Amino acid sequence: MQPEGIPFRETGYFSEIICDYLDQSSALKDFYHRYPSTVSFGAQIREKEASYPPEIRKILVDSLRLQYDHLELPAEVSSNIDMLGKGHTFTVVTGHQLNIFTGPLYFLYKIISTVKLAKELGENYPENHFVPVYWMATEDHDFEEINYFNFRGKKLQWNRDSAGPVGRLSTEGLEAVLELFSMEMGQGKYAAELRELFSSAYLGHGDLTRATRYLVNQLFGHYGLVIVDGDDKALKRCLIPFVKDDLYHQTSYKKVTATTEAMEKASPGYTIQVNPREINYFYIKEGLRERLIEKGGNYYVNNTELVFTREEIDKEIETHPERFSPNVITRPLYQEVILPNLCYIGGGGELAYWLELKSSFEAAKNPFPALMLRNSALLITQKQDQKIRKMNLSIRDLFLEQNRLINKKIREISNIDIDFTPQREHLKEQFKALYDLAEQTDKSFLGAVKAQEVKQLKGLDRLEKRLLKAQKRKLVDHVERMTALQNELFPNGSLQERSLNFSEIYLEMGKDLIPFLMNSMDPFSSEFYVLQMP
Repeated sequence: MQPEGIPFRETGYFSEIICDYLDQSSALKDFYHRYPSTVSFGAQIREKEASYPPEIRKILVDSLRLQYDHLELPAEVSSNIDMLGKGHTFTVVTGHQLNIFTGPLYFLYKIISTVKLAKELGENYPENHFVPVYWMATEDHDFEEINYFNFRGKKLQWNRDSAGPVGRLSTEGLEAVLELFSMEMGQGKYAAELRELFSSAYLGHGDLTRATRYLVNQLFGHYGLVIVDGDDKALKRCLIPFVKDDLYHQTSYKKVTATTEAMEKASPGYTIQVNPREINYFYIKEGLRERLIEKGGNYYVNNTELVFTREEIDKEIETHPERFSPNVITRPLYQEVILPNLCYIGGGGELAYWLELKSSFEAAKNPFPALMLRNSALLITQKQDQKIRKMNLSIRDLFLEQNRLINKKIREISNIDIDFTPQREHLKEQFKALYDLAEQTDKSFLGAVKAQEVKQLKGLDRLEKRLLKAQKRKLVDHVERMTALQNELFPNGSLQERSLNFSEIYLEMGKDLIPFLMNSMDPFSSEFYVLQMP
């Protein structure tokens, strides 16, 4: 099959706010700065160039060198880190949690979109240099969200106690996950490569940050991807004035609250992704990441006995900026402060909360980046493609809710027409005459006529459903094969990319997987890809 694209809105898997954003709906114009296009990045470059201090470039490059000190750098990464020290270099960024073995497949799509955008910008603005960046969410503390990956329908989970930032966790215990993973893989053609990759990453590095950097570098280093860890004292020092503003003036809370209220007025269909707190920073130490709360002029660390006066917390911020960790509301600003960034690439949920942040960026006098929806794809094997053709299904059929898919196909292949639409229309026409008759004789009968119409229409609905059910029984084999295929492609009724781990595809394609995806995707595409694996 040829690569096929489906508009995101037609897939049924993307929210109204994201579909409206892709359509550049007027309802959202106030919530973003520049919609990403080849032309609009020119203005974004000029704006960021004028606002990004050269001293932060030096801090960034020095920090990155230290962060990579345990790895042998690919030439492409080393060159890109050097280029970040130069005034004509800019970044495009994606971010993600430290999921074990990358977690869901869309992790790859995020980075591929980022790499491809940097490349395309380089072709369109040759006087500048563009670096793809992966921001590791090392400070997150939601261990249960990242301690597993799915493989062949099973959840391979890292079981251990956890507290504090996940990036600082020891990798001890991951050998048990590797053992289970190896058993499930068996001895396939590329199984040995995956075992070696997992072992080198997680058994060869002492903490989850270093393990993840190694893993992602192995997969994408030769594309020049630079990996940033925000849990860094030198980088956090650049954040000091913004931490103080949040603690003492609650600017983020005020701005984002006003924005979410405006969003809800713009469209009742928009779901607010995140809500701000009065203070949008955590306090972190080894084994600790807890919210900061202000009460009566003092600052408390939630669920601990730690408390600071205004003077004490001011000194703590100055002396130990690394102990202040931004939440989902303030992390984007941190990222944009320390990077010469033009664009953030993320999934639908991420872009939905970025759309809440423009006014807080304006208050911080920091340019708001362009926001780009990452590429999405459904990967189909040759065998699955043959099944699709044999059952005369279209790709769009597969995105239907399962009952709708079954009913649609049963009607198509049935030897009788189970569609009572003509009968309904005929019945409605007959009742129009009865309404006219009641109007002319006794209007009190209008209610009785209406009740009879409703009763008879419901009767037709019931009869249609019974006939469909009978046909399903007759065509049970076709229904079972069709639903089995859809369940394969949409595990648990969700998008493949949100469940499947890259390793399942890698076992089929090996090192050709990432180049195949790179060649198949375009970050400026506004469609969901359906790709047949070679």
